[in-house]
Amino acid sequence: MSFTEIAKILDEQNAKHVVLLCHHNADPDAVCSAYALSSLIKQFRPQATVQIGAAQSISRLSKHILKSLPIDVETDPSIEKADTIILMDTNTVQQLNNLAEKVKASRAPIIVVDHHAAHPETEKIARLCITDENVSSTCEIVYNFYRHMGVKIGESEAKALFLGIAFDTRHFVLASSSTLKIIAELIDSGVNAQEALAMLSLPMDFSERVARLKACRRAKLFKVGEWIIAISHVSAFQASAARAIIDLGAHVAVVGGQKNDSLEISLRCTNEFHEKTGIHLGRDIAKPLGEYLKGMGGGHATAAGVNGYGELEVGLKKCWKLLKERLSQTKI
Repeated sequence: MSFTEIAKILDEQNAKHVVLLCHHNADPDAVCSAYALSSLIKQFRPQATVQIGAAQSISRLSKHILKSLPIDVETDPSIEKADTIILMDTNTVQQLNNLAEKVKASRAPIIVVDHHAAHPETEKIARLCITDENVSSTCEIVYNFYRHMGVKIGESEAKALFLGIAFDTRHFVLASSSTLKIIAELIDSGVNAQEALAMLSLPMDFSERVARLKACRRAKLFKVGEWIIAISHVSAFQASAARAIIDLGAHVAVVGGQKNDSLEISLRCTNEFHEKTGIHLGRDIAKPLGEYLKGMGGGHATAAGVNGYGELEVGLKKCWKLLKERLSQTKI
């Protein structure tokens, strides 16, 4: 599937107000892919208003990037006016938090553009899902839209796509050969790689440092075969804390947090763990855990997240049970 499928729906709707929505705490891949796609839509439908929205907030790093790019992100987009809604880097409506009910109530067709497989519940309400788990990022999918349509990419859009890809590939550590070819093309189009990469370096604030240290101190360690699995909890920065625990030496890190009856659980693992066990954190652990917690979960093979409800201890115990069950099915 390509941009022509999106253009067809926009034409059918005679689209005048298109809303592109990013998930809560939207990262650079979500924000930058939405910006580049909004520019492409405007080229084909100059009469349409295209709005970028994010549930509640965008990440601190995304806010930093927005200082250097002409991107406007609304936390209260006009969903009720939309005649087409596009979910960017968002494979579950649940990730839209406070905007989820408005999207469900809308009569506008919903399109999903993501490098994660769409959640079955999202597939039921979406008119079109353009997903590809073989690419590094949603920005890579949007770049291919430009390529397939033969549209020359603008300087700001190229920079945005470069940043989104660099972020999701951890500065190209996880990049495939096809991804690196795209990076080369973006540099050829005028992106200053050194300058752009510097934008992804953000000093860690005090509260994030404390959260990481607390998570490490509270971590419970388990050994299954050759694998070290760490389970911990902090009130904020769960994803950052999980990454820190992996950097310290764990093969799998699970870090949860609770606010009232709402739970957030972040999962990370090493590439070695994924490759040897075949366990896909998003599909095999986060998805069933999200369903168990009456919420939603998903993500990548080595990085995933869950939003749900209930007691944190119950959620972490269920996560540990799912991991043990999957590991018992492997030969390692």
